[in-house]
Amino acid sequence: MLVTEKKKIATYYKALLNREQKFVGIFFVGVKTTAIFCIATCRARKPKLENVEFYTTFKEAMNNGYRPCKICKPTQNAHKPPEQVEIAMALVKNHPKEKVSDQMLREQKISPEVVRRWFKKNYGLTYHAYQRMYRINTAFQELKMGKRTTATAFDSGYDSLSGFGYTYKKLLGISPSKSLGRTVILISRLTTPIGPMFVCATNEGVCLLEFVDRKMLETEFKDLQRLLKATIMMGENTHIEQAKKELADYFIGSRQTFDVALHTPGTEFQNQVWEGLQKIPYGETATYGQQAKKLDKPKAIRAVARANGYNRVSIMIPCHRVIGSDGALTGYGGGLERKKWLLDHEGRYVGKTPGMQAKE
Repeated sequence: MLVTEKKKIATYYKALLNREQKFVGIFFVGVKTTAIFCIATCRARKPKLENVEFYTTFKEAMNNGYRPCKICKPTQNAHKPPEQVEIAMALVKNHPKEKVSDQMLREQKISPEVVRRWFKKNYGLTYHAYQRMYRINTAFQELKMGKRTTATAFDSGYDSLSGFGYTYKKLLGISPSKSLGRTVILISRLTTPIGPMFVCATNEGVCLLEFVDRKMLETEFKDLQRLLKATIMMGENTHIEQAKKELADYFIGSRQTFDVALHTPGTEFQNQVWEGLQKIPYGETATYGQQAKKLDKPKAIRAVARANGYNRVSIMIPCHRVIGSDGALTGYGGGLERKKWLLDHEGRYVGKTPGMQAKE
């Protein structure tokens, strides 16, 4: 929301002048004279107090007509993990069977308190819970490959089989011996020029790609787990790694189509609509009516719109390319300003050679 309290405005403006790191992500400053918005540590020339206004989220700044600053890149850097957190995450990823203690973090000159606060705010769980999910997922994959439960338990750093079994069942909802046919949905986080996103994948492919502030995100998580009879756990697989790379290429303008496998549980009609979305060319738009006609169901405009709304894989299944019959932007789960940004972004690069970064 717009900050109106005079004392808070004075505090934020002072933090902006001093480029105070601790205020990154706490406020976003809109500069009226340039129509851009920044984070506290921006290196750009500082505006006068009368020419700024402060918002508590970057989405609100965008909704009020401000564009992200190209110097400080507020939508990426405000939510990017601090260096300490990135190192802590790498420790888990590179050593998934080991328990990373607070003492080990301190030895790496990492503050456990900083790591805990960041995980609680951005993931809604503790760093140690994040670790447990990685360890149990590694164990789950090994069990599926035929490794014995006892060996897996002790290799995963557990002192007893019972402790391993308890944690395993608590996270997956089923004992190790009964879990071989179970599906696990892995979830990871990434930052983009228009905000952080969650990406989920099964062994079959990416099943969710959404902005972390999407209102219906919790419902989508529940629907995915119900449809796939699966549990969501922290972790990455080859599909998530490929998705992150392809998205990075998309955002710098060097990729116009996606090759990563998708796993989209839904009705036959919903999947027909989602396949139709993927056929809308990069840099172009279509209306709900045009979508319906291509499905040979010209009267099913509302049904097509509902199916679009149920799309859980944004950008890769490009529902942002669908507009109203009058050419106006219509509803988008990530927000209309993000939809406009994506269309403008594609408009800048359409016609350029894919695979090579286009120049502005």
